[in-house]
Amino acid sequence: MTGIEQLNTDKTEKLFARIYGEDNIGEQKKRWADLIQKFYKRWGNKKNIRLFSSPGRSEICGNHTDHNNGKTLGASIQLDCIAVVIPSSDNKIYITDYSYNKDFQIDLNKDLREESGGTKDSRALLCGIAQGFTNAGFNIGGFKGCFTSSVIPAAGVSSSAAFEMLVCGIINNLYNGGSIQIEKMAAIGQYAENNYWGKKSGMLDQMACAAGGLAAFDFENPASPRIEKIPFDFATQKYRIILVNSGNGHADLTEEYSSIPNEMKQVAGFFGKDALRGIPLETIVNNLSAIRAQCGDRAALRSLHFIMENERVLAQIEALKKNDFLRFLSLITESGNSSWKWLQNVYVPQAKAVHQSVSVNLALTEIFIQNNCAGGTAACRIHGGGFAGVIQTFLPENFVDGYTAWMQNALKPAAVETPAVKVFAMSVRPEGLVEIDF
Repeated sequence: MTGIEQLNTDKTEKLFARIYGEDNIGEQKKRWADLIQKFYKRWGNKKNIRLFSSPGRSEICGNHTDHNNGKTLGASIQLDCIAVVIPSSDNKIYITDYSYNKDFQIDLNKDLREESGGTKDSRALLCGIAQGFTNAGFNIGGFKGCFTSSVIPAAGVSSSAAFEMLVCGIINNLYNGGSIQIEKMAAIGQYAENNYWGKKSGMLDQMACAAGGLAAFDFENPASPRIEKIPFDFATQKYRIILVNSGNGHADLTEEYSSIPNEMKQVAGFFGKDALRGIPLETIVNNLSAIRAQCGDRAALRSLHFIMENERVLAQIEALKKNDFLRFLSLITESGNSSWKWLQNVYVPQAKAVHQSVSVNLALTEIFIQNNCAGGTAACRIHGGGFAGVIQTFLPENFVDGYTAWMQNALKPAAVETPAVKVFAMSVRPEGLVEIDF
């Protein structure tokens, strides 16, 4: 049986129904078959190919809390990064990425820092992942793979983390018998971003991609974060998670992202701590004048956001468990307001502030909600890292088409070269990082 024939087994179709939805099975089978054909063209008609999928993620609450040992709520989404691979015998990793038109390799026998070439791209992340496996004492080996991705790039839905977890899953299953826990692989992905990309991220992105479904993550002990699956389905409430892409990417925003954990850690350092987790609100307030003098007002505000956002995560979990969806939505609005006013990650200040596409998208969404969704029955917020990327909106299903038309009309491009706004209706994917096991 060929790889393409294996896509038509009952087992595969049932898995595709879970991770993509019943209505998308045919489209996804065609997508996978196309990648398999490209693999055969690139590497020959090999037997025993292996298929892997890693989803993107949506951050539900806990905006910029994970890097200070905080609490978050996240969900895997139906968009994913997929790969067709076979092991290689020369201890080299070869990747052809058709989404980004890249073809590269790394030699695991050589110094991985030198192999990365000092770049900030997929090659650098690959080298960082390989080094992370080695540092952790896990097995590592080469493979030949063809990749493609439907995860929106540079838009806050973790296209980089989906890639990282995909590579980690491949190495785990090919060379470690699938024995490595997802939090260990997430830590390797974070290591790659922190040390080979220079992005001081936490672990939410990697954990939410790998875990599947809606889940709460507690990073009090970053080496062993706690995971709690939340058995809640937005579809049963007849709601959709909508992501609106601003059209602006994150490529030149590393300094802005790094400033958030750095400033929070400055406040933690005021108290002799490495992270803000565990410092009570009263302690911050009682020392606020000294904190402002030593760390600055923005750092003080960001520390207050961290503490209150942690409490919101717990309140959201409680609301979902009680099926109190209106309370959940009100907390989404609170989270968005805190990110905009206190965390200040909606737009880049100073000279770059003339470009405020995320702010415009939020303003338009708030107007739509006020005019159409009475009684707090919808909510919106900045999503993920911020400064660019996407906003997140929770809408009743019957308003999705109207909202999409509203946003596309208001944000229609002024020139041909200006990209049109993209509005994406998300669904929560119950499966995280998986191998398509025939």
